[in-house]
Amino acid sequence: MQPNITGVILAGGRSSRMGGNDKGLILLHNKPLFQHVIDRLKPQVNDLLINSNRNQEIYQKSGIPVINDIITGFVGPLAGMHTGLSYSATEWVVFAPCDVPALPSNLVSQLWQGKQQALAAYVHDGERAHPTLALIHVSLKSRLAEYLAKGDRKLMIFMESVNAQSVIFKGQREQFSNLNTPTDCDLWEQSKRGEL
Repeated sequence: MQPNITGVILAGGRSSRMGGNDKGLILLHNKPLFQHVIDRLKPQVNDLLINSNRNQEIYQKSGIPVINDIITGFVGPLAGMHTGLSYSATEWVVFAPCDVPALPSNLVSQLWQGKQQALAAYVHDGERAHPTLALIHVSLKSRLAEYLAKGDRKLMIFMESVNAQSVIFKGQREQFSNLNTPTDCDLWEQSKRGEL
């Protein structure tokens, strides 16, 4: 039985590859990237939060609560994960970056089933790991805070340190494409022609 799970959309970064533009707000098919992620993730979770450190009033228009990094200074996705674990009302939290507009509709169920006894699990598309797409138990919050306090930032090293389970999503590599630049968005629109 899958328990109640909170979803957290990670939109707290600097978006340096987007020329400093807020990545989650870049339009794709006339809709902000983060809204595509909401549409995909919301049916899979019980609660939804957005982690953002700027333009919060725009994100709030979605009707979803917006939470700031507790550990400030744009220290990367782990700070957003720490914040999500801190605010979650459920024991399990699933994380998704704001730039993966086609994430699968079975993301949460697959991570839940694939985690086995682990307290954390993350997506692997068969070729590479996607550790920002992860399911984490709130009991790991203090381990994560300690890791960040030491100045560590590497997400995969943290995942390995807590024995996170890699969950293979076969044949779904395209669905984990993240759009890092305006060119990525343009190419996506041309190739997908509105198929989202």
